[in-house]
Amino acid sequence: MNFEYFIAKRLIKGRSHKSSISAPIIKIAILAIVIGMVMMLITVATGIGLQHKIREKVAAFNGHIVISSYDTNASLESWTPITNEPALDSALTSISGITHVQGVATKAGVIRTESDFEGVVVKGVGQDYRWNDFEEYLIEGRLPKYDGVINDEVLISAHTANRLQFSLGDKVITYFLKKNAHQNTKPNIRAFRIVGIYSSGFQEFDEAYLFADIRHILKMNKWEADAVGSFEVFIDDFDQIEEKGLEIYQNTPSHLDSQTIALKYGSIFEWLKLFDMNIIGIIAIIILVSGINMITALLVLILERTPMIGILKALGTSSWRIRKIFLYNAAYLILVGLFWGNCIGLGLLFIQDHFGVIALDPATYYVNTAPVYIDIGYVLILNAGTLVLCLCMLLIPSYVIAKVSPVKAIRFQ
Repeated sequence: MNFEYFIAKRLIKGRSHKSSISAPIIKIAILAIVIGMVMMLITVATGIGLQHKIREKVAAFNGHIVISSYDTNASLESWTPITNEPALDSALTSISGITHVQGVATKAGVIRTESDFEGVVVKGVGQDYRWNDFEEYLIEGRLPKYDGVINDEVLISAHTANRLQFSLGDKVITYFLKKNAHQNTKPNIRAFRIVGIYSSGFQEFDEAYLFADIRHILKMNKWEADAVGSFEVFIDDFDQIEEKGLEIYQNTPSHLDSQTIALKYGSIFEWLKLFDMNIIGIIAIIILVSGINMITALLVLILERTPMIGILKALGTSSWRIRKIFLYNAAYLILVGLFWGNCIGLGLLFIQDHFGVIALDPATYYVNTAPVYIDIGYVLILNAGTLVLCLCMLLIPSYVIAKVSPVKAIRFQ
């Protein structure tokens, strides 16, 4: 058996520090590791969780990459129709990583009731629309079904429904201005029927969008049956969105433009990038504080075991081997702290993930509750990184063992 490990194990099992002067200091050091691990797990899980959740919400309303006419790029309303022409179809099929493409069209309108009105953007979608992303946002009713003949089913946000006092089954009278119409021209009027109410928590989108059959917009705009306002493209790896966005841009016909949601909503994604710096800064501070506490505990342990150090040196044991004994001891204390820190931290994250105890203001954070993202990879990295960095910080203070004189140490006993 390894000599240093054997001595360290005997010291740990002896538990003599429980009734010694080092007991409270060691407990504080372990507690610092526990609290530090809990804070790091919560910081990383909620930080990454918030990034993922906001990205998912933006993608649910826009896809990852939007292909449209240059006339439409700066507007929420589709002005120029595009079709899935052979050049565009071959370009999209030749690019790997694309999981879904759907055609949509948008048109600005005004919902009118007997006592109030509200401006909305009606988003026309068809049979190819990916409703999976909206299932978790549905709070009442069901998702619309747009197959066969044109129908009047719509999905409305809880924000708009509450403002105009709508409920499931109500009719929504919506007015649309005709393009290039004269002042006295009557608007297009559509009577929709609410079959579902959603709430994404993303106030910017919830205030704007109402989902309807795309064929209503095609008819009002007098577009061909195969025309759309834009194509929304989904990819399998968000981390490659810039590369895929550039690849799609280079392969689409010259009269079409493509934009990633990271570019279209630049302010939101720049804000999300700040989370990475915050997470790194918090982790660095926590590890530094934990390391300082462990340094204090190590120095106290060395002071308390000075007679033992003197005896080992008198028997011919090198300073480095004695240092390893105390480093093994410190590693054990760190591992104890990491164990309990993981148990408490992951337990709290599990509670938040399943019960949503901590609520957030959707107007500021775009979500109703603090989202949690738990991945075994970052949990292992946090644990291994904390252990290694703390032990590295302990190497320098453990050098004090080399200064211990065997004669003075044994006499000190």
